[in-house]
Amino acid sequence: MKLKVTEGREILERVHKAAAEFGVEVYAVGGFVRDLYLGEETPDIDFVVLGDAVAFAKHFRKKFRSGKVVAYPRFGAAMLNYRKWKLEFVAAREEHYQENSRKPRVRQADLKSDLSRRDFTINCLAMHIDPQRFGEVVDMFHGLEDLQAKIIRTPLDPVITFNDDPLRILRAIRFAARFQFRIEPRTYQAILETRERLKIISQERITEEFRKMLLADKPSRALQLLKDTGVAAIIFPELEEMAGVEQRREHHHKDVFAHTLQVVDNISEKTDRFELRLTALMHDIAKPQTKRFVEGIGWTFHGHEELGAHMVERIGRRMRLPQNTVKYVSKMVRLHMRPTQLVDDLVTDSAIRRLIVEAGEEIDDLLTLCRADITSQNPNKVRRYLANFDKVEKRIHEVEEKDKLRRFKPALTGEHIMKTLGIPPGPLVGEIKQKIVDAILDGDIPNEYEACYQYLLSIKDQFVSEDEKPADTRQ
Repeated sequence: MKLKVTEGREILERVHKAAAEFGVEVYAVGGFVRDLYLGEETPDIDFVVLGDAVAFAKHFRKKFRSGKVVAYPRFGAAMLNYRKWKLEFVAAREEHYQENSRKPRVRQADLKSDLSRRDFTINCLAMHIDPQRFGEVVDMFHGLEDLQAKIIRTPLDPVITFNDDPLRILRAIRFAARFQFRIEPRTYQAILETRERLKIISQERITEEFRKMLLADKPSRALQLLKDTGVAAIIFPELEEMAGVEQRREHHHKDVFAHTLQVVDNISEKTDRFELRLTALMHDIAKPQTKRFVEGIGWTFHGHEELGAHMVERIGRRMRLPQNTVKYVSKMVRLHMRPTQLVDDLVTDSAIRRLIVEAGEEIDDLLTLCRADITSQNPNKVRRYLANFDKVEKRIHEVEEKDKLRRFKPALTGEHIMKTLGIPPGPLVGEIKQKIVDAILDGDIPNEYEACYQYLLSIKDQFVSEDEKPADTRQ
């Protein structure tokens, strides 16, 4: 079979030209070939070099003036950027693993041995790039058949494959979800048998695979597979704990895990930002810990947003997420119930101002999350909730537009307060400043320096004793 290459043909021809000059055989392999078969050309291309891949990469750079070569001599690999293409050259190799490590011993090999070490048959495809056989597929492990049958399968014994490199367990789940393929039975069983081996993988690599799962078109597929295979209990136990429905007489609560999957899919239709999708995944993370049954009322989850925000911080540290990501998700989880609490027509502008100020630049993200959080098996109920939320969102935008609160800062700073009242830094300054902020948000005073200053003088007796009362310190 020959694959048609359009946009990438020129770069492949240049790689072949350099290979002919250098005296090595080079094949395009892996995901680039797989995606070509599926009708997509990706800008990342992996190549197998039957020879010294690092030296060949340096030759290519010199000939075509590409970007800098980043070399990994131990693995016989090198990467470089050429125009919009990201190219990786790897020497054909065999790998041998030790039991307690995923770092292999590497030695040179032929093309078949190199393809056999790859994770799944659909990634064991190679393609000729020489003019005589350009586009012809080398398929030694029936990868094309598995692509047609929509199957994820390892080329060799799956238990050995996953024991050698347990990260492939997560890759199996990610590919199955991404392409909507099924994991064939022996491979699936091997995941169940070897999943504990994931504990030897670095957290950074696990988190990167998880990030890719969450960025899929429909993340729920991967998340459901993580739960079904028991992998979630190892890499993200909080997800596992969300599953299940408990019933007391006529009262039952919504399955938090199933609801969360729907929310994640809902928000993924609106954004491809990892941070916001992660927020959707974690917004109800504390519901299992806060679940209570109250006679006459039913199930409650009081405080789950506050506890959830703290859990996000702990989970974020464990997953080695960037601090700004953890801070963002924690804030969003803490606030995710607030907009829906403003549905009542009697809610004051003051309450809306407070939400806008607390959310700040994230107010639009918060509203997107709240819309995604509206789920029900009853479409009429969803329409009714969305209509109510339309009103809330309209009021929020009206108040924000009128008061310009998105980047709200009180006109009087903590430094002004300390200078005016002659007090040192400390909690008292924060208390006084909050009092001024409350007055602004309640509409009692405008957010202007003179109004805030006069208000400070009017409330100073509540915070400063008679002997400490200052004179007017303005110049």
